[in-house]
Amino acid sequence: MQSLSPSSSSITLKSLIRKSSPNWTQRVSPSRLVTQCAHPFDSANGYGAIAANFNVAGSIGNRRADWQSSCAILASKVVSQQEDTEKAGGSDNITAVNGHRTLDLVQIEKLPKPLAITDLSPAPMHGSQLRVAYQGVPGAYSEAAAGKAYPNCEAIPCDQFEVAFQSVELWIADRAVLPVENSLGGSIHRNYDLLLRHRLHIVGEVQLPVHHCLLALPGVRKEYLNRVISHPQALSQCEHTLTKLGLNVTREAVDDTAGAAEFIAANNIRGTAAIASARAAELYGLDILADGVQDDSGNVTRFVMLAREPIIPRTDRPFKTSIVFAHDKGTSVLFKVLSAFAFRNISLTKIESRPHRNRPIRLVDDENVGTAKHFEYLFYVDFEASMAEVRAQNALAEVQEFTSFLRVLGSYPMDMSPWCPSRED
Repeated sequence: MQSLSPSSSSITLKSLIRKSSPNWTQRVSPSRLVTQCAHPFDSANGYGAIAANFNVAGSIGNRRADWQSSCAILASKVVSQQEDTEKAGGSDNITAVNGHRTLDLVQIEKLPKPLAITDLSPAPMHGSQLRVAYQGVPGAYSEAAAGKAYPNCEAIPCDQFEVAFQSVELWIADRAVLPVENSLGGSIHRNYDLLLRHRLHIVGEVQLPVHHCLLALPGVRKEYLNRVISHPQALSQCEHTLTKLGLNVTREAVDDTAGAAEFIAANNIRGTAAIASARAAELYGLDILADGVQDDSGNVTRFVMLAREPIIPRTDRPFKTSIVFAHDKGTSVLFKVLSAFAFRNISLTKIESRPHRNRPIRLVDDENVGTAKHFEYLFYVDFEASMAEVRAQNALAEVQEFTSFLRVLGSYPMDMSPWCPSRED
């Protein structure tokens, strides 16, 4: 800007333009001239620029000394505001905008941490403070499986499999651990039917070596026994061993192994023995008449872990997926369904058929031979792949083309614990 002479008592806009641009020939007649005097501030500290506007309309009647005094006054106000702000709240993130103090809404370091996939898909072995339902009474193998699946959990006994399912659905328990198959006794069909009836999801599996013992009240000898009670699976798993022991006894099935031991102890029945675990003998004060009475040392029961919500499938460890499907065209479609897995090199670990309760019989009319009656089945399949893998997704997409019903029961980590056929305790 051109210097303003202190000796000039009146300076017109025309004279300013003429002095700064003496060679201009075109007439310029603005109605307003705005001059800004600004003091810069560090934007990182939140200070805004403060400007003073001086209006020049027709003429500027201020002398040079007056104009410099105005700028000095403005500068002193800005410095004082800066000092006041620093004293008032430098550590409280207080900023000044046009002379007004403001407060930052959220500090960056205090923002919540975003959820990661590990938060949504906790490790299946984590069981601290979880309530886990199982079928049976304390001392049952299902209780041991619950403790293996979720260490330090609160185990909740249930008298029936159905109750264990409902306890999770009604938020009484967080998880349920239930058996689905045994290496000697085969599948536990009741739980397969309940998996379809309820809307729980399989979130893991655990395999538990089973070590059966023959239990009786203190002082009772094997020769005096006339009855052996236990769960039907346990009785079938010890059938040959009981025969080798020379026991001429009646075998009766009850709801669970530990319940049989509890029944003998509670009613003081001396002529009856129970097949149960060594822990059941300790809990109910029974003697072990024979240890390891299972027919095969490779006696393992597979349990599934159930939850209200599925886990997120992953590919960083071996996964297994369980499905159930049905079709309208009979068992002829089964080959095509299984081929969808074979073509993609996906191994099947389990296939189980169960009657289709809603439609157990399919009638096919033929004018020449009459009416054929076919049994309708639901097929349960376990295969070694995660639903996060493209090959598993493509396989199920192909399966869906041949089936009338398809449901994924769960995609979950496989139990890769070392094989240990020793005692459970």
